[in-house]
Amino acid sequence: MMKPMNTAFIPDQTAGLSRRQMLRRSTQAVAGLALASIYGPLLAAPEGRRFKIGACDWSLGKRGDPAAFEVAKAIGLDGVQVSLGTAADDMRLRKAEVQEQYRAAARQAGLDIASLAIGELNEVPYKSDPRTVAWVSDSVGVCTALGVRVVLLAFFGKGDLRDDPAGVDEVVRRLKAVAPKAEKAGVVLGIESWLSAGQHLEILERVGSKAVQVYYDVCNSNDRGYDIYREIRLLGDRICELHAKENGALLGQGKVDFARVRAALEDIQYRGWVQIEGAVPPGKPLVESHQANCQYLRGVLGA
Repeated sequence: MMKPMNTAFIPDQTAGLSRRQMLRRSTQAVAGLALASIYGPLLAAPEGRRFKIGACDWSLGKRGDPAAFEVAKAIGLDGVQVSLGTAADDMRLRKAEVQEQYRAAARQAGLDIASLAIGELNEVPYKSDPRTVAWVSDSVGVCTALGVRVVLLAFFGKGDLRDDPAGVDEVVRRLKAVAPKAEKAGVVLGIESWLSAGQHLEILERVGSKAVQVYYDVCNSNDRGYDIYREIRLLGDRICELHAKENGALLGQGKVDFARVRAALEDIQYRGWVQIEGAVPPGKPLVESHQANCQYLRGVLGA
């Protein structure tokens, strides 16, 4: 039980202040209360903040390498989005000993393993290559082992779904087959592609599982000409995670208005990771650029 405060020794902090100074303090106090009511979750202690800032291991120059956590620590990030692996290494993160290497690296750096990604699907398409069925299915168990809940499924390059209804049909079939396993594990499979929000929603409706959502990349969608601020609101709680990216520019110095992104995220009450991808200007140092990006995002997102 809290003891009553002894007010006998609390000094009068207004003594000697002019009327103007007292009015200024009152105005500041009211403004502070207003900000707290609006941005409370964003100004909270780290464990209570709405957003966490990470980066993709490939953007840190450490794809498939636990050393990504040391780079992320030097930048000031909260965690790292890690790659499951490649076809050449047989998706090495599926191995228990490799998973322990990642857990150890994260512990040593004092950072989180933010989420998982299968970028190799850009070269070995989920819509057509039989090997990918096992990759995606096994990624659910890897997420459980690493204590993360999101795995990014990439659909660019050879895996592009635009103007490919047969490919979309096969992706839907495969996602429907693996979705029950993901649901049971509490894992979300996030689709990242060139498709619009409406096209993504059509796929989600066909799959019919809360375990399949959209991994939203603001830069990719903006480059496609989509209204990303409207799309974020349209997708709502179907967004599992986001990439904050610019091609060839620092965040805040390119085409994406991140203040408007933040407003849209507020509207859909998004809580979770925002991963920095790219956003390194030509000829600029990687770590220095990511430090600037991280600082910028923390200012805009209050993270």
